[in-house]
Amino acid sequence: MSNTAPAIDDMATGPAQKISRNEFIALLAMMFATIAFSVDAMLPALGDIAGELTPDAVNKAQLVVGVFIMGMGFGTFFTGPLSDAWGRKPVVLAGLVLYTIGAACAAIAPNLETLLFARLLQGFGAAAPRVVGLSIIRDLYKGREMAKISSFVMMIFTLFPAFAPSVGASLMVFGSWRVIFVAFIGFAGLISIWFSLRLVETLPQERRITFKISTIVDGVKQVLSNRMVVVCIAVMATSFAILLSFINSIQQIYDVVFDRLDSFHYWFAFVALVGVTSNAVNAYLVNRIGMRAIISGTLGIQSILSGLVIIALFAGLDEPGHETLFFVVFIIWQISVFYMLGLLIGNLNALALEPMGHIAGMAASITGALSTVLAMIIAIPVGLLFNGTLWPLVIAIFLIALAAFGLSTCIPDREKT
Repeated sequence: MSNTAPAIDDMATGPAQKISRNEFIALLAMMFATIAFSVDAMLPALGDIAGELTPDAVNKAQLVVGVFIMGMGFGTFFTGPLSDAWGRKPVVLAGLVLYTIGAACAAIAPNLETLLFARLLQGFGAAAPRVVGLSIIRDLYKGREMAKISSFVMMIFTLFPAFAPSVGASLMVFGSWRVIFVAFIGFAGLISIWFSLRLVETLPQERRITFKISTIVDGVKQVLSNRMVVVCIAVMATSFAILLSFINSIQQIYDVVFDRLDSFHYWFAFVALVGVTSNAVNAYLVNRIGMRAIISGTLGIQSILSGLVIIALFAGLDEPGHETLFFVVFIIWQISVFYMLGLLIGNLNALALEPMGHIAGMAASITGALSTVLAMIIAIPVGLLFNGTLWPLVIAIFLIALAAFGLSTCIPDREKT
């Protein structure tokens, strides 16, 4: 494959431009990273937010993460159809403006309710770079080649979760948790400038679909009538639920269960950096064993590992005298969860969007919206069940992983090379 993203010049509606494949991957990774940065940079601040805004119900601080992701899920439904009608670039830029407004409101929020509303708005805007980014990849690539590009994008994207908590903790040295939202504004501005100047429009006028309610309804019917897409949505929802359940409780686990809050962001970075290698492994394996085998195998392994953690807890691993071994086991399990997503998401997106190339934006919206909202419906109650031990989380993830594995076996064994 050449070093220039294929067909960008042929499909461009603006001035002729070229962007190397490496820059294309880096830009898309930054767009995707809007989500990771907005979630993970907040993790070190949850304790301070709880102390300031909800001291009588500290678990509610988790909603700062959950509501953002829920807003992103709802926003995802609209951004794809709008990008199919108006083009990719205007929708991405409008979403980044909305994201910036939400971040600004969050920075001055006087209470938890206002903060959560601002995070909902911020998440709604963040949906645009995430979903339209997927549509841009689908505009230019297909099949296993799309899965490979998605894996490379995810490999760079996963570096952001590694360092985002450290960035959040560092920013809090210079001010309160509110300073983190100022950083979000700057990040969105950087992406807006880069995206505007370097990437041409990938959806030409003749391929656009007029934005009508009837068109949306028809698109929903097309997407939900395809077995491949429906099963992939279900597997994505349960897979996301595993990660989001973990993310919701992770700050409290390091603080309450292991008394390692001060070093939390360092351990988080270590785990995320190990997880980065999963995307390279996926890019290597996808042409050798196929996407479906990777998905089922990964979820099967996660079910086994989570089951082993439950057995270890029953054996008394969390009792006094085993603190170091308990923490090591937890870190290995956390790595497995992060590693799992690198082996799943690019493949699931590729399989879901492959039959939907004629309505890529709509398909990306529906798959993204449903999988994200369903995942949060599962994950938020799991997080709120935190009781100072690992039990609620590990049992929940074990059951969710089993369900995801069962669903993955229903994915039609049909892939394009």
